Amino acid sequence: MTGARDMPASGAGRHVVVVGGGISGLATALTLADMLGAAVTIEVREADDRLGGKLRASPFAGLAAVDEGADAFLARVPDATALATRVGLAGDLTSPTGATAAVWSGGLHPIPDGLLLGVPGDVVRLAGSGLLSWKGKLRAAIEPLLPRRADSTDSIGALIRSRFGDEVHERLVDALVGSIYGADTDRFSLAMVPQLAALAGADRSLLIGARRLRAGAPTAAGPLFLAPIGGMAALAATTADAARAAGVTIRTGAPVTELARDGTRWRVDGTTADAVVLATPAKATAPLLTSAAPDLARLLAMMDHVGVAIVTAAIEQWPSRLRGRSGYLVPKPVQRTVTAASFGSQKWQHWRHGEREILRISLGRDGLPVDELDDGELAARAVDEAGTHTDVDLQPAETRVSRWPAAFPQYRPHHRDWLAAVEAAQPDGLFVTGASYDGIGVPACVAQANRVAADVVALLRDRR
Repeated sequence: MTGARDMPASGAGRHVVVVGGGISGLATALTLADMLGAAVTIEVREADDRLGGKLRASPFAGLAAVDEGADAFLARVPDATALATRVGLAGDLTSPTGATAAVWSGGLHPIPDGLLLGVPGDVVRLAGSGLLSWKGKLRAAIEPLLPRRADSTDSIGALIRSRFGDEVHERLVDALVGSIYGADTDRFSLAMVPQLAALAGADRSLLIGARRLRAGAPTAAGPLFLAPIGGMAALAATTADAARAAGVTIRTGAPVTELARDGTRWRVDGTTADAVVLATPAKATAPLLTSAAPDLARLLAMMDHVGVAIVTAAIEQWPSRLRGRSGYLVPKPVQRTVTAASFGSQKWQHWRHGEREILRISLGRDGLPVDELDDGELAARAVDEAGTHTDVDLQPAETRVSRWPAAFPQYRPHHRDWLAAVEAAQPDGLFVTGASYDGIGVPACVAQANRVAADVVALLRDRR
């Protein structure tokens, strides 16, 4: 996160404004402060009255902090772990238990071993699963015999259906990848999921490639996922605290309404800035740029964003037959409103309390909107459908509805072409970053923030 503080004295009086107080904006500001020290004034403006964006936790069912959005970050991509260490959270990180996930398709089926993001790498293990029909298993088994096909669609669905058939795509790949991105993977860019893109480019057979990658992967040290004991919101809060301690000014309840050129600089609601970083969702950012950067505004307005909701429910008595499960995914063809459910008290040791279970039930995705349902309808559907999936008469002692409108940007096929156009359309001194662009997870957002901060520093040095 840190870099040399070598901006010369002539940099004094320089000003950088970061718009957006989610993890992308906060990480950008902290990295800038670490790189520049006191040479440049750095300011974060957040329209909401709280920081953290989509990282939010609140008390629930007697627990001090239960996440309302993301509940962990990928640990084996180093950026989020490095940020947590930088802000003093390393000693407060925990990892999930060894509970395993399932897929619901007429019943709960364990996710087969030997998968790489849903792509089979072991036919024998796949054959032993009750998740696929024999027809589906046989279709998947012939994948190594198929010739390589040139594919210009850049669609996950197009690739996996052509190689393995519909069942593998719908019950494994789409269920897993779709739950991560809130996506319909028939309409989602293959290039934006690096593990799948690497498979597609490495071998004629995806199955053989998945097997080779899994076999050749070094034995991983440490957990796959990590989270602060106090919830993911703690990462945003401590990043904000570290940024303030490094000299960053952070303002909440401060929406930006005007962005305009001011010679070689920028004017942000009357404040002159040498550089502006827009760490806000693409489509929401577009109207701010209509006059100042119309080509960029047009591109950002093209981005699709999907809303989701999470219903959290406290169940006082949880059946022993579901112990050891971390939750389940619901494949697209059998989805009604619920797309997945996490058995939080099985997944996280610090959420356990007697026989009680904390369920986090996800609703909505691309093509399955939930924004028009009121809170009562969302809670009722979540409880009813999760009860059907688990064959449990769920009688929640407490429920909570967390809405995330337009939370998931959708990387349509050929998204990287759009990214290149966005980069080319950015005027000098104006930068964009965040989940809309090059990865939605916390590590990806932090990595982008670090790159943008380095670009800002380079700009300021060029102007000295």
